[in-house]
Amino acid sequence: MILLTILVTGGLGYIGSHLCIELLKGGYEIVIIDNLSNSRLDTLERLKEISKREIRFYQTDLMDMKEIKKVFKENSIKGVIHLAGFKAVGESKDYPIKYYKNNITGLINLLEAMDEYNIRNLVFSSSATVYGMDNKSPLTEDMVLSTTNPYGSTKLLNEVILKDLYATDDRWSIEILRYFNPVGAHESGRIGEDPEGIPNNLMPMITQVAIGRRKKIFIYGNDYSTYDGTCIRDYIHVVDLAKGHLKALEKNFNSKGINIYNLGTGRGYSVLDVIKTFERVTERMVPYEIVGRRLGDVAISYSDPSKAYKELGWKAEKSLEDMCRDAFRWQEKNPKGYRTNQWMFGNEIYKIG
Repeated sequence: MILLTILVTGGLGYIGSHLCIELLKGGYEIVIIDNLSNSRLDTLERLKEISKREIRFYQTDLMDMKEIKKVFKENSIKGVIHLAGFKAVGESKDYPIKYYKNNITGLINLLEAMDEYNIRNLVFSSSATVYGMDNKSPLTEDMVLSTTNPYGSTKLLNEVILKDLYATDDRWSIEILRYFNPVGAHESGRIGEDPEGIPNNLMPMITQVAIGRRKKIFIYGNDYSTYDGTCIRDYIHVVDLAKGHLKALEKNFNSKGINIYNLGTGRGYSVLDVIKTFERVTERMVPYEIVGRRLGDVAISYSDPSKAYKELGWKAEKSLEDMCRDAFRWQEKNPKGYRTNQWMFGNEIYKIG
């Protein structure tokens, strides 16, 4: 049996690492590109440990066209799942040019290399941020799009690039996946979310407070038009999200065209819902303080995932309780996240000490 080889850009990141495990479980071979700007080399060893498979890895930046082509030349890649890119909304507001340069140029370089090597099967990681602030939930794929920050704008522009590409070359098969709010971790507790510095997202902040790394959570506003005054979001377990990519990949290999899918649960939970659920399933208290609203936060945002169910046969299976339990297991087993005593030179791993 010949296994299809999939290139995963950003494969050592939070979502990428869980995706790689599911791809290996699904019978694919994988090649990972990651520049380690927002990920850890330790993740690679943990992926090998969980999967009991060898994994080909390149510490490569998508801004380096020569290195990208080298990856394609050295591997019989059949399809690409593109996750690599800068992703912090707040940082994107401070450094918009950095985000546009990296996220737009990275995609263009990848597409040019794919085209040169006659690889035209792509699954692209987009975001619910493309729905902006004016659409009412549940959010559907056919809504008018807008953005409120440079990060979201890079995702929207990437979608436009992919649509324009297919319009001029219908040999491509492209699936665009709009993520909602990934949380949770692998059931082993060996891989999970390990943000740099102060977390931007709710769940890693909760888990860090729960183990004593931080004193409390700040809740930005309790005067929204929701049932408890706090913002409502669609949280999806990262493993469910990863499995959605496999379903999209199956469709990608079996048909041409460009398709867009929401990957969410279709249900919204408030900030207080998440905190209370976490406290209940982990028996840990999570102190919080209500502060003023954050600019750009919408009151309610959740998906309509029915298109993914109808066309891909995919739906989220895990509950909010599962998300909280798995996120805490990861954090409790890894109180300081990934800790590494390794560094890389080229594609060789060296240990220090």
